[in-house]
Amino acid sequence: MQATLSRRAFVSYATRRKLVPYAYVAPAMALFALLMLYPMIAVFRYSLMDGAIIKRNPTFVGFANYVANFENPVFWQAVGQTLYFTSLSVIFHLAIGMGFALLLNSPLVNPTLRSLLRTLYVLPWLFTAVIIAIIWRLLLDPEGVINAILMALHVVGHKVEWFSSTTTALDALTFVNVWAGYPLYMVSLLAGLQGVPKELYEAAGIDGANAIEKFRFITVPQLTPIIISIALLDFIWTMQVFPLVWTITGGGPIYSTEVMSTYTYKQAFADYDFSMASSSAICILLMSLSATYFYVKHQKAQ
Repeated sequence: MQATLSRRAFVSYATRRKLVPYAYVAPAMALFALLMLYPMIAVFRYSLMDGAIIKRNPTFVGFANYVANFENPVFWQAVGQTLYFTSLSVIFHLAIGMGFALLLNSPLVNPTLRSLLRTLYVLPWLFTAVIIAIIWRLLLDPEGVINAILMALHVVGHKVEWFSSTTTALDALTFVNVWAGYPLYMVSLLAGLQGVPKELYEAAGIDGANAIEKFRFITVPQLTPIIISIALLDFIWTMQVFPLVWTITGGGPIYSTEVMSTYTYKQAFADYDFSMASSSAICILLMSLSATYFYVKHQKAQ
């Protein structure tokens, strides 16, 4: 009898031990379900209805809202411009961030100058999207400093309306986003560069490798995990950029800078069609999840 009770007590204790980790993560999981999972399920439910939120008794229409969005040429224009804006931003974030990281890690740069440059290069990271928008709207105004400099150098022959022209607005907006986002790459890659063993460069120098070969065969392979991780995260974040685009151009002129986030916002709060906006938001979610899948897969491979 005593042996049976002790066996039961042991099983009960073992079960409690197994449940302890779940108890620790339970508050975080409950918060995630409340703030993330439930809203996503609610938005998906709204996307299958007509008159969601607006009507007291919205009707179920299945995937009709998705079909309506797919038949809207502005939707596909927004998708294309989102991918263009995101891809160029990631590429130039990486190129500029890598260049500045290599400069700040170079022993040829004076330590005092290096500290000053590090402070200057990280400045864009300190500004909010609204401040960045105001700064660049003033700089790229037809009467602004940038046009004055370009005209003085005879690069352009007239005052360019960077954000008001359909031919330059998207590229100008992409340029501003690149300027605002490269410090993340710079800081991450600089930390990675400082972790690369110097012995590798010394051994390569003994073997006769030049600077380009050292960068190609030592620096890049050592930084590849950081590059892939930060590029995938940047792709996901940039795809959902809203404050910067909305504050600078609002998606105009004539939809030339319309991205998925502004397209969805206008459907919800300009047209008050929350069902269509929900279907568009689900499309953004699926696009983000596609990049998230590769990010998670890459993290598991590490």
